Amino acid sequence: MTPPHQLSESEFCSTSRAESANAQENSEAPRVDTSVVEEDNSGSVHQPDQQPHDPASEAQLQQRREHRRRLRQTVASTVGVLLCVAAAASLIAMYIAPVMRIDGSSMEPTLSDGQLVVTLRPAQPDTGDVVAFYLNNSILVKRVIARAGDWVDIDQRGNVSVNGQLLDEPYLAQSSRGTCDIPLPYQVPEGRIFVMGDDRATSLDSRTRAIGCIDLDQVIGVVSFRVWPLNTVSIV
Repeated sequence: MTPPHQLSESEFCSTSRAESANAQENSEAPRVDTSVVEEDNSGSVHQPDQQPHDPASEAQLQQRREHRRRLRQTVASTVGVLLCVAAAASLIAMYIAPVMRIDGSSMEPTLSDGQLVVTLRPAQPDTGDVVAFYLNNSILVKRVIARAGDWVDIDQRGNVSVNGQLLDEPYLAQSSRGTCDIPLPYQVPEGRIFVMGDDRATSLDSRTRAIGCIDLDQVIGVVSFRVWPLNTVSIV
């Protein structure tokens, strides 16, 4: 039986020095922080890029966000205002100041065919006002000549008198008796108005039985403004 090999003192010292050297190398080797080091598929280890903190960039980003927020608020407010204005304009056009288009020439030279006019709703139209009114599902525009209780007379030359007073009518291009089949002088009934077109030769109006005097309930409003074409914009 062979006795176990005994290390000599010199061999033992050499072994101890080698182990100490290995331990020192292991302690001096760089340690890898696994929280920041990643390994790709090829097995190589690389350090991910780290973005430095930039206060200026964050401030610019915040400014852009604030600008977009204010822009959205401005757009929403503008749209809301436009919708309110459109709704108000529609209500005004329907119930307070209707806009109408003139068809025909019976109100020449005051109003011409194709013009747009705005009407207003007074408590009661006055003598000389140009009014729009309903008649048999149509809308007509004529001038108020006399009101309830007044006596109207028209001579052969077309001159109009109300209650014995000759009317001054500077808005006429020329006087004409036109179509007249009512008995003269004529008294305007209660609750009605006597109307005539400014083109007396062609207008069909209260001088005829077909139209007669207009009930105040039929009146839409007083034609107050011309608004189209632009070169004719004015007060009627």
